[in-house]
Amino acid sequence: MEIPAGPLLSQINYPADLKKLDKTQLQQVCSELRQFIIDCVSVHGGHFGASLGVVELTVALHYVFNTPDDQLVWDVGHQAYGHKILTGRRQVFHTNRKYGGLSGFPKRSESEYDTFGVGHSSTSISAALGMAIASKLKGETQRQHVAIIGDGAMTAGLPFEALNHAGVSNANVLIILNDNNMSIDPNVGALKEYLTDITTSHTWNKMRDDIWHLLGKLPGKDFQKMASKVEASMKGVISKSSNLFEALGLRYFGPTDGHNVLKLAEILDDMKDIPGPKLLHIKTVKGKGYDLAEKDQTLWHAPGTFDKITGKINKKVITVPEPPKYQDVFGYSIIELAEMNPKIMGITPAMPSGCSLKYMMEAMPDRALDVGIAEQHAVTLSAGLATQGMKVFCNIYSSFMQRAYDMVVHDVAIQKLPVVFCLDRAGLVGDDGPTHHGAYDIPYMRCIPNMIVSAPMNEEQLRNLMYTSQLDEIQYPFVIRYPRGQGVMPEWRTPFKKIEVGTGRKIADGEDVAILTLGHPGNFAVEARKILATEGVTPAHYDMRFVKPLDEAMLHEIAQKFNKIITVEDGTIVGGFGSAVLEFMSANGYTPEVKILGIPDRIVEHGKPEELHRECGYDAEAIAAAVREMKSVSVATH
Repeated sequence: MEIPAGPLLSQINYPADLKKLDKTQLQQVCSELRQFIIDCVSVHGGHFGASLGVVELTVALHYVFNTPDDQLVWDVGHQAYGHKILTGRRQVFHTNRKYGGLSGFPKRSESEYDTFGVGHSSTSISAALGMAIASKLKGETQRQHVAIIGDGAMTAGLPFEALNHAGVSNANVLIILNDNNMSIDPNVGALKEYLTDITTSHTWNKMRDDIWHLLGKLPGKDFQKMASKVEASMKGVISKSSNLFEALGLRYFGPTDGHNVLKLAEILDDMKDIPGPKLLHIKTVKGKGYDLAEKDQTLWHAPGTFDKITGKINKKVITVPEPPKYQDVFGYSIIELAEMNPKIMGITPAMPSGCSLKYMMEAMPDRALDVGIAEQHAVTLSAGLATQGMKVFCNIYSSFMQRAYDMVVHDVAIQKLPVVFCLDRAGLVGDDGPTHHGAYDIPYMRCIPNMIVSAPMNEEQLRNLMYTSQLDEIQYPFVIRYPRGQGVMPEWRTPFKKIEVGTGRKIADGEDVAILTLGHPGNFAVEARKILATEGVTPAHYDMRFVKPLDEAMLHEIAQKFNKIITVEDGTIVGGFGSAVLEFMSANGYTPEVKILGIPDRIVEHGKPEELHRECGYDAEAIAAAVREMKSVSVATH
């Protein structure tokens, strides 16, 4: 359902239309754009608070700069809804995050205005700097390059690496620091305190305005040089905090009100004429313009659909007990385990709500830590804790763990430190799409020596794997991967039981074909057997639980009984669980026909998980079809 736009916004199909307006009309454009986002997200869902917080900045950027020739790079992309609406996608914005529709993030193949594909945080400064250096080499001296990064994304290491380079590059790059004291959850760490110090320095704010006026109005290069020297020296005297960006070689301006569109447009217009690397610090409110979103910014980061008038978030009416989300099983189970084992700690990089470590942070604040958007630090911090005998559950989304791979190898695996990696959002995650799919962790973890890699089929198995991983006898890093969303057991609080590492379990006996599953897709195989039972077909089903080490005794039994095998996993088929089974068969001289079902060797776009499982060919119907195909081939050959 297409959402109607206000009178001014309905006339803006591209930034060129926005530029036709008088500057005094920008405030109305902002009001209409904000209302359009509220109307659309309330009906269709999506990320909410982040885009509301940058409405004025978005309008000012497209009004001042000559996009797409001038290049805007949005960090993460949660906040880019307004950008998409102003750049030719308003009429199809209702398809945002839907199967076959617009991506929820900037995407180069979707629009020339999306200069860099994003979805993870902290990449914007490096990308914009690369663009700026390329423009300089090509002699495109008038081209502008703007990175828009939040204070949450700035807590990662990559932005500081980029700032360190930008300061000596002399490249024409503008960094806009969107400071709202939030990522998805409230920001943590010294950088937050540092930015607060800048913001609350009234003396510096007054002096900054005076210096800005001096820089902009005095004629001649000598006056400009003098003003620059005055500015630099006064910053050092009045506000020690300002030295961080200045010391890295960037001109620092701000902080300024990020919700004053006219002032922003004026400042941005002035900054186009200032050469070299520079940083504009703006203060915004996440969820600006929608009262409930301003008050509870974590809840309204991505609330789903809701009544825009009352603010009531639409939730499914539950008439019978439902299975919990896997992440909540983790969140409550780690507290139970920590009460039993004083050595247990929990670590997460800025996702305490998403991974449900928030429950432990509330119950045991000294033993559960949010380290900010810093996956590399989370892993090596966990390794340091492990050297002192702590049993650390390091909970990171599967796709985010890719950013810390070097640390997993060097700081954990080589040293045989028993860190437990809980990889949330493993497999196809749904609406967030390819930047968030946990497609690659099976091959990238199983290829590392000294690594145990497991996946639970249900909530009980998750609890038991967590219990097993924290036992003193486990002296290796231990991976537990599980998907986003609900499990299958409404009554999930089962007693903890040890699982022997490297052992699977037989779910059902059968004939002709053996289905080997890893993790949650085992439930798809259960449904496939029900479908096939109505046809008189009874394949066997084995839940392998571990991809490293494999249950070799079980695989010998399977290979000796079946010459038709189907493997099922919610990970890439390249180098994953199916590949591990084939490696075993080859090494042991078995020659069964093996069909691997899982995520194909291509980028899978966004959609509901069930839509993507069907597209990728490993839902219940696809498994049943694979069994039928194998049986028909077998019958034909006989």
